[in-house]
Amino acid sequence: MRQFGLIGFPLSHSFSQGYFTDKFVNEGIKEAQYVNYPIADIQEMDLLWKSQESLEGLNVTIPYKKRVIPFLQHASSVVKNINACNCIRRFQNELYGYNTDVIGFEKSLLPYLKPHHTHALILGTGGAGVAVEWVLKKLNIQYLWVSRKKEPLSSTSTSFTIQYDALSIDQLKQHTLIINTSPVGMFPNIHEAPSIPYDALTEKHHLFDLIYNPVQTLFMTKGLDKGASVQNGLEMLHIQAEESWKIWNTPQPLTQ
Repeated sequence: MRQFGLIGFPLSHSFSQGYFTDKFVNEGIKEAQYVNYPIADIQEMDLLWKSQESLEGLNVTIPYKKRVIPFLQHASSVVKNINACNCIRRFQNELYGYNTDVIGFEKSLLPYLKPHHTHALILGTGGAGVAVEWVLKKLNIQYLWVSRKKEPLSSTSTSFTIQYDALSIDQLKQHTLIINTSPVGMFPNIHEAPSIPYDALTEKHHLFDLIYNPVQTLFMTKGLDKGASVQNGLEMLHIQAEESWKIWNTPQPLTQ
């Protein structure tokens, strides 16, 4: 039995197990299983691989996208640059790390981009945030990081962090693309939203919430109330899941 899975903590919000289970059934993929592994400490990684001899690949979610890096023997160029990994493949008993968030975010964002989306706000500074940063750099979109407190950014960051309470109305008006990479508003805390001056939003704004449960977050609702366009993270997840499947099934591990 080929075995795949997801690590994170907690995993009550995850869609991956259901997605891959349905995929295996719908596509007639037999002898394959996808399991959730809600490990409370990243140090359990070694024991997980040793105890699950049939485990070929893992997806990685909050809070371990950065913390899994030391366990890898090989890392893609993107993982090396942004220091975040959300997909691992075991091949000949060595671990190869990749980041499929980058592909998922870019492909899902592009249909919504307008010429005036030249400045963006990245809400949150975790593993998903650095994937967003990578894509914004590629698309030549200027950006600011926003967080609850001052904290180190990725080693590749050329911007700076501002705190939510220092975010001005003028800054919000200028930055018409706003991406929430934080877990604020995720189920079960559906009555929460990032603390930004929503009254400054207009129909020119696009709000991308990487959260997908609930389907419409309070962050998105507040954007819709001001005429902004919105999207959640479900399509991004579908894309990154399929990219993970490709990685796990190539004859040799991808090296890029």
